[in-house]
Amino acid sequence: MKNNPKEQKRDKKIVAVSIISIAANVVLASFKAAAGLVSGSISIILDAVNNLSDALSSIITIIGTKLSLKPADKKHPFGYGRIEYLSASIIAAIVLYAGFTSLKESIVKIIHPQKAEYSTVTIAIVATAVFVKFILGAWVKKQGKDTDSKSLIASGEDARNDAFLSAGVLAGALIAKFTGFSLEAYIGCIISLFILKSGIEMLKDTLDDILGSRISKELSRNVKKNIAAFPNVLGAYDLSLNSYGPDRMIGSVHIEVPENMTAKEIDDLSIKITNAIYKENNVALSAIGIYSHNSDTSEAAKYLEGIKEITDQYKDVMQIHGFYLSKEDKLIKFDIIISFDAKDREEQFKEIHKKICQKYPDFKIHMNLDADLSD
Repeated sequence: MKNNPKEQKRDKKIVAVSIISIAANVVLASFKAAAGLVSGSISIILDAVNNLSDALSSIITIIGTKLSLKPADKKHPFGYGRIEYLSASIIAAIVLYAGFTSLKESIVKIIHPQKAEYSTVTIAIVATAVFVKFILGAWVKKQGKDTDSKSLIASGEDARNDAFLSAGVLAGALIAKFTGFSLEAYIGCIISLFILKSGIEMLKDTLDDILGSRISKELSRNVKKNIAAFPNVLGAYDLSLNSYGPDRMIGSVHIEVPENMTAKEIDDLSIKITNAIYKENNVALSAIGIYSHNSDTSEAAKYLEGIKEITDQYKDVMQIHGFYLSKEDKLIKFDIIISFDAKDREEQFKEIHKKICQKYPDFKIHMNLDADLSD
């Protein structure tokens, strides 16, 4: 899949935001390092190192975005979009490392306290850094949401966490300056735990994307609604979408159509649906399966009702679809969705199939177990 103008604009914006973030963090790190060395404050020096880790996160974001722009090739026919998820994972790992490091140093300072001298200039530098980091974090996270960039969102979260860390350092410095009592190590422990929690959440969200998580209810229902709006489409089922990077959703769906439609009519309908869903939902349907719908609905409805009398006894049965009755071939076929919450989906499926076969012994029952893939 080649990048369209919208994707190119998005990627340029991500790179531009990352460059601004790098510049801001390098400047902040320089001032903090100088202030930390002059005052002898290990917490301020660690805060400066944290800013450098943010700059590294932004560099990783740029590299990930650039690599994701590579066009699809024989080895990776779906492109390189998922590299952005990998870069977000690396950023989450950096956040976790920063959290562990600051926690370790804070504990060491509790055991072996060190006296630091905080001047007005030092406190002013830290206070300014807190303000800048809050603004920078909020801005980067907003740009991440606007561009649907996991890496930028992670970087924004990281910057916000650093602002809290700097605020803790500032509070400790103020208390030490005006009371002579040092609390910075204890404050550092609390903030370190907060950073670790954020890093774990960031990593979990990114791993969900890599593993493949359930698509949003809104997207699923919109796609099915748009498909069902086409003439002769009696229902849309089994929507399965995979993400190959932001704005790169590829998948398949089954549609139910009248049994008397010709192959040409179905082919024309499939093309129209594919084009419309890509245009309206930015989803590429690589395959559209077909369920045939009985023209004699009254006869089929009687058998379907009899089957539902059985399936209604099971609370984990979510849906029956794709039902078709062939009296000539003595065949009943349909798909059944059993919830993932069922204790044993396979066993329940076999039990239901057995009861239906007993109820309709003259028919072959082709029952397929479907997964609850989307809403």
